[in-house]
Amino acid sequence: MPQHGPHLGGKAAAEPARGRRGEPRASQPAKGREDDSDDEALFAAAAAKRQRDAAQAVATAGSKKGSKQSSKVDVVAPTRPSKVATASSTLKRGREEPKVASSAAAAPSTRRRQKSQPEVEAEEDDDIDFDDVEDDDGASEEGDHGAEDFEAQAAKFKQQMAKQRLVDAREVQSDARRDTKAAVFNRDRAFDGDESPQGDDAAAAAEGQIDAVAKGLASQHSAAELRDRITQTVKALSSFQDNREEGRDRDEYLALLKTDMMDLYGYNSFLMEKIVTMFPPHEAVEFVEAMERERPVTLRTNTIKTKRRDLVHALVKRGANVEPLEGWSNVGLQVFESNVPISGTVEYLAGHYMVQSAVSFLPVMALAPEEKERVLDMSAAPGGKTTYLSALMKNTGIVFANDVSAPRTKALNGNIQRLGITNCIVTNYDGVGYCKVMRNFDRVLLDAPCSGAGIISRDKSIKTKKSEEDIQRHSMLQRRLLLSAIDCANAKSETGGFVVYSTCSFLVEENEAVIDFVLRKRHVEVVDTGLPFGRPGFTKYRHMRFHPSVAESRRFFPHVHNLDGFFVCKLRKVADGVKDEDHDNADAAPDRKRGGANSSKSAARKTKSAKKETADAAPTPSKPSTDRVSVPPTLVPRRLPRPAAGKKRKGPPRS
Repeated sequence: MPQHGPHLGGKAAAEPARGRRGEPRASQPAKGREDDSDDEALFAAAAAKRQRDAAQAVATAGSKKGSKQSSKVDVVAPTRPSKVATASSTLKRGREEPKVASSAAAAPSTRRRQKSQPEVEAEEDDDIDFDDVEDDDGASEEGDHGAEDFEAQAAKFKQQMAKQRLVDAREVQSDARRDTKAAVFNRDRAFDGDESPQGDDAAAAAEGQIDAVAKGLASQHSAAELRDRITQTVKALSSFQDNREEGRDRDEYLALLKTDMMDLYGYNSFLMEKIVTMFPPHEAVEFVEAMERERPVTLRTNTIKTKRRDLVHALVKRGANVEPLEGWSNVGLQVFESNVPISGTVEYLAGHYMVQSAVSFLPVMALAPEEKERVLDMSAAPGGKTTYLSALMKNTGIVFANDVSAPRTKALNGNIQRLGITNCIVTNYDGVGYCKVMRNFDRVLLDAPCSGAGIISRDKSIKTKKSEEDIQRHSMLQRRLLLSAIDCANAKSETGGFVVYSTCSFLVEENEAVIDFVLRKRHVEVVDTGLPFGRPGFTKYRHMRFHPSVAESRRFFPHVHNLDGFFVCKLRKVADGVKDEDHDNADAAPDRKRGGANSSKSAARKTKSAKKETADAAPTPSKPSTDRVSVPPTLVPRRLPRPAAGKKRKGPPRS
């Protein structure tokens, strides 16, 4: 039976209290609802936290489906979706009740029927789509599946791209091979034709086309692919008959090797052509790779102030890892690492050592100066070789240190004073005319200015800056300097008469060609350098043939000796003056073969100068010639004595 009472009415207990016109009294909520709303708010906060965790897991997995679902779901439903819906509806109702109250106050005439709380909750329950709401386990499973799908799609895409790249590469190679065959065919046709200018132009065009095709092939590959192809090309060239492809000749392989190395290491075509021509293919690759590595830092002990053993102990105490050089030097040290700047130690400032490349020891060792000699260093700055000469001479004798650059002589003077050198005089003259300043030196050292092709490891810009014009200009200057150095040497010296020529270049035009030139111009001969290692100089290079004694010179390469590219040659002066090529058949024949018209012109100039000297040396005839008026000796004007004081000088009357 229903219970009746003032506080438990059946309908009154089910419906909320209504206002004057039937609106719910939003400003007076029920007391029991406050506790429920607190619990529901906490439950909603926990649900929101789980929602954020699920969204983060889906974003980490990278699933597009998960991200789409997370954007749709406003509330992640817990295990009891009815309570979540109740909590969300309660929160929404709490936000909407003030609006309803304000609207009722603003428009009292509105008679729209207000929905009751059970009806609102029922409609909100109908609005929530629980199909898109997933629990934590479901979200993680979908994230895992989404990640797996994403990885599978990425792998499939990578496979498709790799297949497409392979197809494109095969097409490019086939096109390039076809173009190369056409260029070689055109070149062969040009070479098979007559020696007309048109045939030469066609051959040059064909060669240029081959180089262009090879360069295009090289520019379309990565560094790893270029290295692999260089290795394969070198392998094919090492045994060409067995490994070559049919229809391709050796010139194609060499052109491909040159362009690949140019593209990989950054050389210009001039230097790369010199390297490929000078070395076999496998050694050319080793040479270029060795040029990319830096040489170790080396020091030279100043034996005037300290010993190498004491210097090693001092540097080790300062945290430097040093070791003596190999058995060929008793003053060199190799520095592997150092905790302090090697040019800022107390020992350096005190002049106990000089930071100097190991290869620069070699010219001084080849010159081998003795005590109390008169030595000239024609190109001395910054002073590493000059101070080494003074150390070997134990500060005796005299060393003339010359350099054409006045600013560089400042560094030269600084190093001389720091190392305690007292037998050195610094001069600033052009080395070409130094023989006109002073002569009769026992020994002369010429470390000639050069292109620097052997020190690419220290200056990478040399790869692209040097050209044929630069090499020719340096070669002409080196010939003039070496002739002047030979003229400065004393052929009658009891202990000397030696000249050492060196360059930091591996190019033949700056080394063997210069030595062969002076052998034909001066009375000198090539002698043994006395160095314990090094490769002999070239006597044959392409179309050039040099004097057989040039083989006594020494070459140094980075891939063989772990030194910079260097050249050293030692000459001994046997007589003064200029060599008469007309009476020296052994030297005149090669000169006529190479010089041609230049040798005939030089012979004509020598004949003319000889006639002039003969005319100057002939006695003056006593009788004057009849066809020319001569002045008698008595009519030669003389200075008259000054007249005495008070007397006028008598002279011819004025007209």
